[in-house]
Amino acid sequence: MIIPNKVNAGLPEDISRNDLLSIVGWFEKHQRSFYILGWSYLRNQQQLEELFYQTILKARKDFPKIKSKTTFDIWVTRVFIDKCRELAASGSIEASEESDAHEELFNALEQLKGEEREALVFTYLQGLSSEETASLLQLSVKEVKELLVSGIQSLRNGLRYGEHFNGCAEYQKFYLDYLGRNMERPLKIDFEKHIYHCPECQEDLASFQEAQLHLTKIMEAFQIPAGFMESIKERIAQTENLRQQKNNKRNRIGFIAASVLAILMCTGFFTGAFAKVYYSLSEENPELRPFLQAKLGERLNLVAENNGVKIKIKSVIADEVQTLIFYEIEDTKKNNQYMINFDDGVYVEDEQSIMNEQMYPPYNPPDLESDLNKEEQNIYHGKISLRPLLKDSGTVKLKITKMMKLTRGSSVRDTFSGGLEEARGEWEFEIPVVKQPSTEYELEKDIEVEGLPVRMEKLILTPTATLLQYSMGYAQSGKKRIDNIDFASLEVNNKILKADLYGGASLGSWHGYQAQFEPLFEKKAGKIEVKFKRLYLSFDDYKSIRLDPSKQYPQTFNYAGSRISIDKVEVGKPTTVVLSNHDIKDRAYESFHFNIVTEKSENTSIEMDSEGVYVDKSGKKYDVHQITPALYEKLEYLRHFSTVERVKIQGDNLVPQALEIYGYSTTKYLEDVVRISLE
Repeated sequence: MIIPNKVNAGLPEDISRNDLLSIVGWFEKHQRSFYILGWSYLRNQQQLEELFYQTILKARKDFPKIKSKTTFDIWVTRVFIDKCRELAASGSIEASEESDAHEELFNALEQLKGEEREALVFTYLQGLSSEETASLLQLSVKEVKELLVSGIQSLRNGLRYGEHFNGCAEYQKFYLDYLGRNMERPLKIDFEKHIYHCPECQEDLASFQEAQLHLTKIMEAFQIPAGFMESIKERIAQTENLRQQKNNKRNRIGFIAASVLAILMCTGFFTGAFAKVYYSLSEENPELRPFLQAKLGERLNLVAENNGVKIKIKSVIADEVQTLIFYEIEDTKKNNQYMINFDDGVYVEDEQSIMNEQMYPPYNPPDLESDLNKEEQNIYHGKISLRPLLKDSGTVKLKITKMMKLTRGSSVRDTFSGGLEEARGEWEFEIPVVKQPSTEYELEKDIEVEGLPVRMEKLILTPTATLLQYSMGYAQSGKKRIDNIDFASLEVNNKILKADLYGGASLGSWHGYQAQFEPLFEKKAGKIEVKFKRLYLSFDDYKSIRLDPSKQYPQTFNYAGSRISIDKVEVGKPTTVVLSNHDIKDRAYESFHFNIVTEKSENTSIEMDSEGVYVDKSGKKYDVHQITPALYEKLEYLRHFSTVERVKIQGDNLVPQALEIYGYSTTKYLEDVVRISLE
């Protein structure tokens, strides 16, 4: 969200709140200075790409904490430094080659103490003042100047500007201010008198200045590799795709509590297959059967056994969306059930060279209560989804080293919360895979939803899923914009396909999306009917409220047609601010986006926590701990309303000055239907 200039308090003009595209653009604009800072630590482009990647994601995640341009610059640099230190400490990658002049400088910088190196780079690369550098390093200005002097002295020794420097120690501390013309006149006169009569200080000062100028010259000449940001932007796009998949379209239920989100969005498992391992003339597995009947896959029966646990690969179906593997796990010694976690303990040999890293496979949570998985105590039927192949066919060398041990009381929550016992071993397979073709239809249908532009772009029929590709205008109408869309169903060839609650993806174009539906098992489509379910909307609506800890609380104020209470403003270690609104009837917002401004905005760290309730379409309320994946799917039309917001401002008795609200989010239920002819 872009805050209007009159209220954005000096945030960078090319940055808007929680907008990943503008944050990446900001880093691209400032990549040179950050690249050199990173190079002074890492000396390896692969690690530098990782460094930028991690910092950008951190900036996007914590952006609500940023209050001004100064805060943003300083805060991002501080995060960048922390990541530099982490990666440098690993020492796992050899340094890349660089030009001799640059290599000489960075070899010398590498020998300096950490804070000396940072002080030099901040000052002579990024052009920061001593005060800004002091804020970054959390030191006094005096200490920063001492670091700069000692750093340049150490650097010139490394660069061999003379071998012996015997300047007078009591005057060396003035070199920096003297060369920077920052000395007061009486002190400057005394300093110059001493220099005039001291040959050692003359030589010492000259070599100090030479090293200083050489540092600046090398920094100015440093060039970063062409296209450096491109691979980082691709990774960011992939991560955004993965985030949206793993978050289970978290905009479905607004800004919900993290514990409940985990139930809905952090699972990577799949439902069961069939009752018992045997084959007859017809396939009894209801999920696998239609694929085999359509000749989209074959029975494989690849088996590997370790420590009495047998894994059987039943079949594989591959397309442009995923490589879908049906499996069965049998405990041959005990009555235990095991399941595979795609994200942990599953490896594909040479995955980067044989699979499309731009795609992250879809997934569904496991149906642990299915009749099929209840029938045998020692057998579990499931499926996992891998990335799609790059080529039309190949051999997937799959290695499994870890599984989860289920119990009769196991829940979906247990499968991701670490509440299950692990089983370790080695099960290896060589799986022959043939990628099935997909059929694409260009739709090019422009529509309006709630007065906002939406474009239906493509219908894609793949063996494992039906995909609807659409886009939403980035610069949307006024203060209102669409964050996400849920579809109820897609009707193709008079067959109604249910929307995949956990599927779909954000595409690398930043504002393109794919909604996922059940597979059609047909290669041609005539007419389609798209049924909408709900929109997730955001509104820009700025309001600033002065906070005064000396006043009596609670106090209330109006916002978006509601009455919000400021329950507490308490200065301390930490400072605490509590807001609430328990009246959710006819409330315009489900959650609002805000920040607390303090007198020391550059150095504050803010923690936010919230409470809320779920409300179904009839208005019935549910406690957050009542909502399970099964209940969530059954109720469908759930909205999450925040009721309490708690803010902790870390620091020493920081006084909050204002509550700044930037806008709010809400959900709109729809029954819109769009019909498109493909004939």
